[in-house]
Amino acid sequence: MTALSRISKWFFYLILLPATIGVCGWQGWAWWSWASAPVAETEQTATETGSGAVPIGNNAVQLQVPPGSTAQEIGENLKAIGLIRSTTAWNLWTRWQTLRDRSGSFQAGTYEISPTEPLEVIASKIWTGSITERSFTIPEGWSIREMAAYFEDQGFFSAEEFVAATQQIPTEQYPWLSPDLPHLEGFLYPDTYKVAEDTSPTAIVYQMLDRFEEVALPIYENGQARTNYTFLEWVTLASIVEKETVVDEERPEIAGVFARRLQEGIPLGADPTVEYALGIRQTEDQPLTYAQVSVPSPYNTYINAGLPPTPIASPGISSLDVSIEPPDTEYLYFVARYDGTHVFSRTLAEHEAAQAAIQDGRSAQSESLLDTTN
Repeated sequence: MTALSRISKWFFYLILLPATIGVCGWQGWAWWSWASAPVAETEQTATETGSGAVPIGNNAVQLQVPPGSTAQEIGENLKAIGLIRSTTAWNLWTRWQTLRDRSGSFQAGTYEISPTEPLEVIASKIWTGSITERSFTIPEGWSIREMAAYFEDQGFFSAEEFVAATQQIPTEQYPWLSPDLPHLEGFLYPDTYKVAEDTSPTAIVYQMLDRFEEVALPIYENGQARTNYTFLEWVTLASIVEKETVVDEERPEIAGVFARRLQEGIPLGADPTVEYALGIRQTEDQPLTYAQVSVPSPYNTYINAGLPPTPIASPGISSLDVSIEPPDTEYLYFVARYDGTHVFSRTLAEHEAAQAAIQDGRSAQSESLLDTTN
């Protein structure tokens, strides 16, 4: 080998080849930096929903990834609606991620994606299933009807769909539920929840039953030896206590009155049970009438002794706690003052006197207001 050949060989290996590799690497990196960068904010993102993307403001969109979608289909969809620059870069990221995590894959669901996010962030979000979530809050004392109206008003699904889901009793998943229940009234625990954007009524029902099982069920399991009530009776009593109680300090006394009336076989005379039976809600200006409290119904505790056949609302932890073993009380009656508090009475005569005093006070207040406006 001549000296010139040796020089040419060393020149190739020491200078030309490294330079070529460097140029190619730089070009490759430059291309990847461009291909994986966020789409420019000035570029047009999808304004149509045909590709499963829905504009939600701030240039972000909600992207629906259907079950069974392939990586290539997801990438093509993202490119078509202007959320990534290159399907080639998407496929390279997918192959690299598959090599690193052979058990992983892209997850179906609804995702909130912004064109300001780089490809790696978008891909990782869908790979890990970081779906869009929303929250909902069910207050203590709400009935299934109230929940259904709320979900429809918030755009989750129709009221009818939610009611239908609550009429399915999943005893296999929750064996503590009686298969004879007509619905799940009382067992959907009131709380704040986070759910997937595209959640179903059944999924929400199960989530609320899970919370009841976690929070409420142990109360009965721990107090079963000292309570006089079956599981269903306990939740039913707690639901009535919940609906009657406005001032928390009165909750034990209210529970005690109901427990004593049950023990003595006296009808509970609880207004909320009549409201539940009739599907109405009385107000200060429109209280229940004599005709309404006389309507035949198994839920009418004015004409039926004992508890109604099911709960009438979802009780919270305080009502469940106090109803497992209500305290003894000297009272048999109570009447609302219209400010959330009640007057408790020992005898029927005291109770009727309290009712009259409250009514007289209300009449005097109305007359005073009338004089002021005239």
